[in-house]
Amino acid sequence: MTTLKMDSSLSIHVLNTADGVPASRMALSLHRLDPQMVVWNLITIGTTAEDGHCSELITRQDFTVGMYKIRFETGQYWESLGQTSFYPYVEIVFTITDPDQKFHFPLLLNRYSYSTYRSK
Repeated sequence: MTTLKMDSSLSIHVLNTADGVPASRMALSLHRLDPQMVVWNLITIGTTAEDGHCSELITRQDFTVGMYKIRFETGQYWESLGQTSFYPYVEIVFTITDPDQKFHFPLLLNRYSYSTYRSK
């Protein structure tokens, strides 16, 4: 049986740096800013896989110029591990000016800090 993969320019990778493992089964959501109404519209929700990746949130065709945010439900993730966290969620806000490029967002996370960057 063949599984078709979504053609996407956006990929995410979450790493639990406290334990040195991928952050699997973390809920997240992708939103786009409506510049007219100045409100965030939910595009889709997702969950990281066992390897901490999530790469099928939006198709290449739907990933257009604009402002986006990814919301990571970090508090729920740490609770699922029986731990508490200082950050109930993490949001990464970014602007897309050339949707033909690849966008990969690693999130390095522990209970009291996080770091992110864009790689290609």
